[in-house]
Amino acid sequence: MEQPPKDVGILAIDIYFPPTCVHQEALEAHDGASKGKYTIGLGQDCMAYCSEVEDVISMSLTVVASLLKKYNIDPKLIGRLEVGSETVIDKSKSIKTWLMQIFEESGNTDIEGVDSSNACYGGTAALLNCVNWVESKSWDGRYGLVVCTDSAVYAEGPARPTGGAAAIAMLIGPNAPISFESKYRASHMAHVYDFYKPDLASEYPLVQKSFARLYFNDFMRNCSSVDNDAKEKLQPFANLSSEESYQSRDLEKASQQVAKHMYDIKVQPSTLLPKQIGNMYTASLYAALASVIYNKHGSLDGQRILMFSYGSGLTSTMFSLRLRDGQHPFSLMSIASVLDVTTKLESRHVTSPEKFIETLKLMEHRYGAKDFETSKETSLLPPGTFYLTKVDSMYRRFYDKKAAEGKMKGCNGIANGH
Repeated sequence: MEQPPKDVGILAIDIYFPPTCVHQEALEAHDGASKGKYTIGLGQDCMAYCSEVEDVISMSLTVVASLLKKYNIDPKLIGRLEVGSETVIDKSKSIKTWLMQIFEESGNTDIEGVDSSNACYGGTAALLNCVNWVESKSWDGRYGLVVCTDSAVYAEGPARPTGGAAAIAMLIGPNAPISFESKYRASHMAHVYDFYKPDLASEYPLVQKSFARLYFNDFMRNCSSVDNDAKEKLQPFANLSSEESYQSRDLEKASQQVAKHMYDIKVQPSTLLPKQIGNMYTASLYAALASVIYNKHGSLDGQRILMFSYGSGLTSTMFSLRLRDGQHPFSLMSIASVLDVTTKLESRHVTSPEKFIETLKLMEHRYGAKDFETSKETSLLPPGTFYLTKVDSMYRRFYDKKAAEGKMKGCNGIANGH
């Protein structure tokens, strides 16, 4: 009897984010916000954003092509492709179908899966779908491929600095250096209106505030789980009602103080990419995972990482990953090398807040529009990056690929199904 696949999980990871970004400190000054509101309050250094030639489709095309090339994966070896996103380009045509053009070139059209759409959680749904497929009797022996892609933009106002943009691709299969411990998984789903996008003519969401005081909640539920110093600092707030605790700035400061040591050890290594890119919606959690791998790959063998994926609406899953060094090309060291985070961050182009706002206004005007051409300005894009060239009178989107350095640009345009 054939043995089921073991250690199913993430074999390889790659990330793409736009080369254009704005410093949060400059945005604070431009917006007239108090110093530190975005950098300390939001914990952000920079925010990536798409120029007029990039979107979630171009970023997805770029990161998929990059992962296949860097890990030398034959496109014919992909048997399932799942995309997680909450950015709506088309209400019917999935992002996955645009990506299929990469695989059609190699003659592979036998690929299962489509898009999973939910605020911030769609990427996790896509990932679980691929993992479950490899672990099931339906698995045909090929790899799964997951793409998490979003461009987070907000209307003018206090939420605007919480944007960002990126696409992450993850190759799924057995004997993975990052494997799922399926017995350690739990989900909670419910109906709430905390963040939603009911206006289909706009990219911008409606947001209701939510709050988290995890350390304080631990203290209230079980004091023995909190050390004595923390107990002393949190005790003055023990009689607050839940609603009062949400509004207490003093409690917020005290909670941050008592949690700082544990935060620095367990959470801070995951913040490299999120602090530099911003909110990536479905890609955010996996950018945090990529940050840990990049920062700590030499000391993660045998360790566990606890992942919590929350999507407004609401959807949530907590799950455990088990890490081992692995073997080339599917190893933690290989993943860190391919991610090449420092080089990618250092090669970005910092724009002014005025340019950022100007770009968002143009994107507002073009959202849902047809019959226009972009500037095709690609000077800031790395070689091999896909970019939007035009949307025709039937709303069909056309993309091209920036030629590699030293190579002539060939006929590599990609159209919307043509």
